[in-house]
Amino acid sequence: MSPGPGLRLAILDDYQDFTHSWARFAEIPNVDATAFTDHVADEDALVARLGNCDVVMRIRERTPFPATLLRRLPKLKLLLATGMRNAGSIDLPAADELEITVCATEAHHQSTVEIVWGLVLDAYRGISREQASVRAGGWQVGLGTALAGQTLGIMGLGNMGTPVAAIGKILGMKVIAWSPNLTPERASAHGAQRVDKQTLFAASDVITLHMPLMDSTRGIVGEGELAAMRSGALLVNTSRAGLVDGGALIAAVSQRRIRLAVDVFETEPLPADHPFRSLPNVLATPHIGFVTEENLRQMFDESLENLKAYIAGSPMRTINAVHPFLANAQATRPGEGSDSNAR
Repeated sequence: MSPGPGLRLAILDDYQDFTHSWARFAEIPNVDATAFTDHVADEDALVARLGNCDVVMRIRERTPFPATLLRRLPKLKLLLATGMRNAGSIDLPAADELEITVCATEAHHQSTVEIVWGLVLDAYRGISREQASVRAGGWQVGLGTALAGQTLGIMGLGNMGTPVAAIGKILGMKVIAWSPNLTPERASAHGAQRVDKQTLFAASDVITLHMPLMDSTRGIVGEGELAAMRSGALLVNTSRAGLVDGGALIAAVSQRRIRLAVDVFETEPLPADHPFRSLPNVLATPHIGFVTEENLRQMFDESLENLKAYIAGSPMRTINAVHPFLANAQATRPGEGSDSNAR
């Protein structure tokens, strides 16, 4: 691609308007970069917004790029994806067909692990509840529950699940784990006991999901698994909403059978009338697992590198057609892989 007159670049879903502070696309001559701080879900509206763009940068998976959208963007030649797991929300075969290059970036994985434990600690110790009381002029209003002696169940003992397990052990929890390819030996090496899927849900006080979303894992937590959970047990999802049957999950939490701590949703931003915004047994955060200064700076810096390399005729960190970056960066097997929040 030549950077010639008026190379148009759109940055999507920059909710906190970081582009003006951190992006350095002006280093490239004749690049006209426009950042959008709102989210557009309607495909017709996206086509209207992006129809004249040569390059689009998206922040994580906030806007998916299915084949139907890609085929309606004839000028698009480069998609600057961020983070390493993008195949579930970008139709890479369609990008190949349309000769759209897709480049990705690295990310800091531990940021999601921090959110997992922030959610668990808040759910068990009522930190946000007690803080709200202090702000309102009150004092202690509830009782916390200790994590020591509780059972932590981890679905997916990969890049995310293993540090989650390590912290659980430090806090005095019993750790059990399951995924389709997990062996007892691998589980034991990370201080966990390998159990079957049904036992994971029946025996755990806290269950946290750390699997990639693909055809084989979509809805892997269904009505049966949720029904098997202990009364009052906590389900934590910082991976992908599609791992859990959405209707069954809403029913389980609405009936107050289980508690939920969640950072990912089928529709983002979460609709204003969604029950997860108001149910007292739901602790919901707005997909902040990957949202750290370190991650966003890296995504902007490496996207700039990717754009410069593409203009120079030597694309880097490509993840479609031939996937050298993806293959090197993701050595885990399906079922044992990390969540993509840092995602």
